[in-house]
Amino acid sequence: MKHILEELAVRRAGARLGGGEKRIAAQHAKSKLTARERIEILLDEGSFEEFGMFVQHRAIDFGMEKTKIAGDGVVTGWGTVNGRPIFVFAKDFTVFGGSLSEAHAEKITKLQDMALKNGAPIIGLFDAGGARIQEGVAALGGYGEVFQRNVLASGVIPQISVIMGPCAGGDVYSPAMTDFIFMVRHSSYMFVTGPDVVKTVTNETVTAEELGGASVHTTRSSIADGAYDNDVEALVAMRRLVDLLPMNNRAPLPEIETADPADRIEMSLDTLVPDNPNKPYDIKELILKVVDEADFFEIQAAFAKNIVTGLGRIEGRTVGFVANQPMVLAGVLDSDASRKAARFVRFCDAFSIPLVTFVDVAGFLPGTAQEYGGLIKHGAKLLFAYGEATVPKITVITRKAYGGAYDVMASKHLRGDVNYAWPSAQIAVMGAKGAVEIIFRASNGDADALAARTKEYEDRFLSPFIAAERGYIDEVIMPHSTRRRIAAALRLLRGKSLENPWKKHDNIPL
Repeated sequence: MKHILEELAVRRAGARLGGGEKRIAAQHAKSKLTARERIEILLDEGSFEEFGMFVQHRAIDFGMEKTKIAGDGVVTGWGTVNGRPIFVFAKDFTVFGGSLSEAHAEKITKLQDMALKNGAPIIGLFDAGGARIQEGVAALGGYGEVFQRNVLASGVIPQISVIMGPCAGGDVYSPAMTDFIFMVRHSSYMFVTGPDVVKTVTNETVTAEELGGASVHTTRSSIADGAYDNDVEALVAMRRLVDLLPMNNRAPLPEIETADPADRIEMSLDTLVPDNPNKPYDIKELILKVVDEADFFEIQAAFAKNIVTGLGRIEGRTVGFVANQPMVLAGVLDSDASRKAARFVRFCDAFSIPLVTFVDVAGFLPGTAQEYGGLIKHGAKLLFAYGEATVPKITVITRKAYGGAYDVMASKHLRGDVNYAWPSAQIAVMGAKGAVEIIFRASNGDADALAARTKEYEDRFLSPFIAAERGYIDEVIMPHSTRRRIAAALRLLRGKSLENPWKKHDNIPL
C-alpha cells in the first residue's frame, strides 16, 4: 500500500505543477497568478475539493499523443466562499495555453451539471487561447456542450466569468451568456478574432488591448461589468459579489447581521436636491446613505453613467438598485442606459432580488444618433423588464419624472408596489418652459405672459401631489426618512406573491 500512496503523492504533485516551473515563472513574470493560486484566493482557505485532476486529452494527431499533461489545461472543483458552496473552474494557461480540448470541455460540463443539480453558483476564471486546433471538430463540439449548459443554467444559478488573460474565439461565448463578466486591466482581453485576423481581413492595425481590453469592454461595448487592477483585487471582489447573491433562483436571499439601524435618519438628504431644477447632484450619495453601512457593489460603473445599477443590503438582505444619475446627461435615458438597466432588472427578477428605483429623469435623449440607433426598441427593453418583473418594486421619485421615462422607471402603472415621491418631485409630460411654449404659442413673444403661464403650469402639474391625488404616488415623504420608508416597505413585501400569465417564454424586444 505504501508504494501506491507514494505514487499518488507523486502524481498529485505533478498535476499541481501544471505546465511546469518554467511556464509558471512566465505566468508570474506577466504579473498573473496561476489557475490554482487564483482558486486559493477565491475560496475559503482549505475548502477546495478538486475534480478531474488526472484527466488527459485523447488526441493522437500532430504528435499530440506524445504530450500529455494531467488536468489538460483546466482546474475544476468546488469549495466555499464564507461557508457557502460554489463551483469553480480555472483555465490553466501553463498547460497548452489553456486551450479547450474535448477532455477539457468534459471537465467543465461535468462541473456545470453538478452546479445545476446542486443549485449553487459557478464561477469561471478564463485565461486561454481558444480551441485546441489539433483536435478540430472535437474541440468545437466541446464548446457547444459548454454553451448549451450556460443556456440551461441561465436564471437558475448565478454564473460569473472573470477574464484574467486572453479569451478569444469560441472561448468568449460562454462568458457572454453568463450573468456577469469582470476583467483585469492590462492583462486580459476578449475578442472573437484577434489583431492578426483583423489586419488580414479589414486591413486595420490594432493591438489586443485596443481591440478587446478591459478599457474597451467596460466603457464602449458593455461586454464587461467591471474591471480590476490585478488578479487579487478581482478575486476578492468576486467573494464580495457572491456574498450578495442567492444560491439559486429558489433559494432565499442571503442575510447577514448589521449594526446599521433600519430607521436611521439622514438629515443631509433634505438638502441633496438643489433648489435650481437644472443643477445636478450625485445620486450615488443617496444610494450610499440608504444602504447598510454605505456598502454598494456597482455593476457597469464605467458604462452608460447616466444610470446607476448595483447591489446593496437593507436590514442585512440583498437589494438591487437602479437610479438615474443627474451628474451625467442630466440623467436622461438613452439606448445604452436602457440596455444596461434592463439587463440588471431582469437579473434581479430572475433571482428574486427586490428592486429599489430612484427616479430623476428628464425623458429620453433626443437626436438622430439615438433614433437611428434604435432608441425606441432599446427603451422598450427597460419598460419590458420592469413590466414583467414580479419581485418587490419600490420607487422613489426625487426630482424630475418627465414624459414616457416616468412610465418606464418602475412607475405604479408597471405594477410598482410602493411608489414614493420627495416634495421636490416634478411629474409631468415635460418641463414647464417647453410645455408652455407649446401650449401658448401665441404668447411666445411676450416674456411676462410666458413667465406667468410657466408659474401656473409648475403649480398645476409639477407638484407631486397631483400624482398622489390620483394614487400614482402612495405617499409624499421627507427625504431624510427614505431609508426607514424603504426598509419598512421591503419588510412588508417579503411575502409578495405575483405570477405572470403562463407562457413558454416572453419575446422581449432584443
